[in-house]
Amino acid sequence: MVTTRRQRASRAPEFVLWASGFLSLALFAGLAWYLWPLTPGVVALQLTFTPGAFGSIVHQWSPQALLRYQRHLPFDCVLLVAYGVFGYLLARHRSILRALSPAEARWAPWVLPAGAVLDALENGLHAWLTAWPHVDAAWVGGTLVHAAAGGFSTAKWACLIAFGLLLSRAFLRVRR
Repeated sequence: MVTTRRQRASRAPEFVLWASGFLSLALFAGLAWYLWPLTPGVVALQLTFTPGAFGSIVHQWSPQALLRYQRHLPFDCVLLVAYGVFGYLLARHRSILRALSPAEARWAPWVLPAGAVLDALENGLHAWLTAWPHVDAAWVGGTLVHAAAGGFSTAKWACLIAFGLLLSRAFLRVRR
């Protein structure tokens, strides 16, 4: 069967949707496995807002564990691009759009990309903070940087949860 350029072009977004979803899942699983030895875990670090709280976690890690954390950040950046693309394309999929209200359909495609931007900001700040010789420096700028990193992380998690709830709602509407 001969396919036209238009037919191939219409399948491209669907391929990107599934490829980005698979890549997101694979990277998430790989990073979870890679970071599993860190105690306290990465989520605890993400939800710190002060130099003292951040330092109390990082100082429990060995130098090798801190290096493990730092080495995961480039892969986490690939993950955030993948889940941002996946969320945008999935929320724009015909079956999802039909199940959403007009207001939800307008903002749904931007929830995971917004989370990805917040994740990138958090990663940048955490990379900078963990590169410091003493990560618990109690200077005013440090306090603001720690608070910003914690705020970006909290907002990212809120976007991820909101997207999950939005999809759950759409799937329940489709099943009715």
